[in-house]
Amino acid sequence: MHQICWHTKRPGNRAFLLLVLAVLLVAGCGRAGEETAVAAPEIEQRAIQNKGSDTLVNVALAWAEAYREVDPSVSIAVTGGGSGTGIAALINGTVDIANASRAMNQDEINQAQANGIEPVEHVVAVDALAVIVNLENPVSELTIGQLADMYTGRITNWQEVGGSDAPIVLLSRETNSGTHVYFLEEVVRQGSSENTDIFAPQTLLMPSSVGITSEIRRNPNAIGYDGLGYVDTEHEKVIAIAPDSDSAFVLPTVATASAGEYPLSRNLFMYTAGEPAGVVAEYLDWILSADGQAIVAQLGFVPLTAEQ
Repeated sequence: MHQICWHTKRPGNRAFLLLVLAVLLVAGCGRAGEETAVAAPEIEQRAIQNKGSDTLVNVALAWAEAYREVDPSVSIAVTGGGSGTGIAALINGTVDIANASRAMNQDEINQAQANGIEPVEHVVAVDALAVIVNLENPVSELTIGQLADMYTGRITNWQEVGGSDAPIVLLSRETNSGTHVYFLEEVVRQGSSENTDIFAPQTLLMPSSVGITSEIRRNPNAIGYDGLGYVDTEHEKVIAIAPDSDSAFVLPTVATASAGEYPLSRNLFMYTAGEPAGVVAEYLDWILSADGQAIVAQLGFVPLTAEQ
């Protein structure tokens, strides 16, 4: 076996060794530079928890999906469950944004404040609450007074409001729904804070908008209500509503709701714990922008006007 040695004492050998080391050093630096150049910086992932109103859930899901293109660093988790569920989560501090189809009441605000949370309300869209019946139902117009009498059980037969001789089957959302609360206050109690009427005991409480529309299509004697964005006029008949018998009957549309002509129009809300900041503020600003409001219109709800 032959041993190879570097004779560094000779000037020529020493110079050759230094040359080899220099070449190796330059090559190593070049490789390190190349690795640094191709390394991509990590994107900081930011999350928003959004829960509440079933009326708003489809719009909220569409917003979240579209915002992924606007800012890929933001992850938005959207769930329904009803306005009450979203508001309870806000009170407990487990969501960033609560969706609601009704305003928070004073008891809920007090509970939030007791937990150190100051709820801030944001109007994000407008909804027209449509009253719907089976396509075979001959009734086309109802006053809010007639609806109140029907839903309290004072009127029980369609014949009493110009329809066929058949029992009225009442459908409503469940009590945790903001839509249920709105209908109770504005229709059953006719907007009076002193009115204590409640839904008739025979009212069938449905867990979702789909439950109401499915029963309407199946049952020719049923009546229910739903957000305008969930109504399918090919399978359900929409009733024109008037505040009283002396007023004009108006069908719910984007135009009549925007103009304030349809009597059962309402704001849709998002609530935050205090004034929004950071990614939540950016997201809400985008929702209120032209791009965000265009999605509201696409899904059959009413976008906000410049004045709102």
